[in-house]
Amino acid sequence: MEPVPIIGGTGALGFGLAARWAKAGVPVVIGSRNEARAQAAAGNIAPGEAKGLENMEAAKQGPIVFLTVPFRNQSENLNNLREVLEPGQLLVDATVPHAAAISGKATRLLGVPQGSAAQQAQEMVPEGVTVVSALHTVSAPALGDPDAVLDEDVLICGDKRDDKRRVAELIAQIDGLRPVNAGLLETARLVEGLTPLLISVNSRHKVHAGIKLTGLPEQLW
Repeated sequence: MEPVPIIGGTGALGFGLAARWAKAGVPVVIGSRNEARAQAAAGNIAPGEAKGLENMEAAKQGPIVFLTVPFRNQSENLNNLREVLEPGQLLVDATVPHAAAISGKATRLLGVPQGSAAQQAQEMVPEGVTVVSALHTVSAPALGDPDAVLDEDVLICGDKRDDKRRVAELIAQIDGLRPVNAGLLETARLVEGLTPLLISVNSRHKVHAGIKLTGLPEQLW
């Protein structure tokens, strides 16, 4: 199995994904602006299943690259990654444009001229690199808690079904996560908006709730 690079992998969401995938036997590459920090994070994961590299080097390590940085850092990271991302790679964007990026409330969504953070990412990546949107409704604290039992859906948006299927196969490696095809990349603006809603619900009930769709067929892909 090819490694899964996670840009911003020392953050809560990225590290949680890395730990869960490593537990499932999926090799991961934790990326960070600081290589030493990335290596330290990798050292806290199952031996042999994770390594830490500087972000640009990490992005070269696998065909499906996950971007798990805060929205305020999305553009900077994508500008840097232009030099290393190659045609044929998928970039899975998990960033959410909520107002915390500008010192506002995390329960408020920012407007993005392109329509969504994912569509902004698609404009910024090199030609031939495809963006898929996913993982906006999964709690980072829950992912990072090895004792937390997950049971929720992950909405995946993208313009090509085969690309979404490849991302879905990776997400399904994490126990308790069911990947669901949520439509074209333009639908990401709706999915990204669920994050501030969940933050509001979770803060009121002191939980880490996700979402679960009902009435779906057993075979989704």
